[in-house]
Amino acid sequence: MSEQELFMHYVSTYAEAAVLIAGRNRFWVCNCGCRESGPGCRQSRTDVCLMFSCETGSSGSNPHEISKAEAEDILQHAKEKRLVCRPFRNQDFSGTDGICFCCQDCCGYFKSEEEACNKGKYIEHTDMEICVNCGACMSVCYFRARMKPFAELEIDRDKCFGCGLCVTVCPMDCVRMVER
Repeated sequence: MSEQELFMHYVSTYAEAAVLIAGRNRFWVCNCGCRESGPGCRQSRTDVCLMFSCETGSSGSNPHEISKAEAEDILQHAKEKRLVCRPFRNQDFSGTDGICFCCQDCCGYFKSEEEACNKGKYIEHTDMEICVNCGACMSVCYFRARMKPFAELEIDRDKCFGCGLCVTVCPMDCVRMVER
């Protein structure tokens, strides 16, 4: 990753989130504060704030311990609902304390421009020779990096945060994630 200011949250792919989960033995989950404080989420269930320590603070209610299988189920739910994985660092930024699974429906991290987040380790690479300009990837790009102002898809790679949602919906398999 290039030199950039470190923020509490950063973006990851589902595969990176799976590695974070696989490397832990204990898990806690609580309700998402964004989903609880707003009009409600139309995209996802509420209990999606995953923590790797019982001391990790969260703005959501009902924190409780869960099994590794339940943590993996939350990741699977995130994939199905096309939520962005946003791991968060511990207080001294020496490690990762958990993962928020964020939607574009009610998530404060996407609704507020003051909420800073680091881009992930990966960035999209689209093979435009294979792309049929269907636009399926545009609707899942929370970061507005993919647009189609005319007949052909345009990608603003400076806006890509590296979540990989575009990969999951491409019917032509022409999108992949590569290291930045």
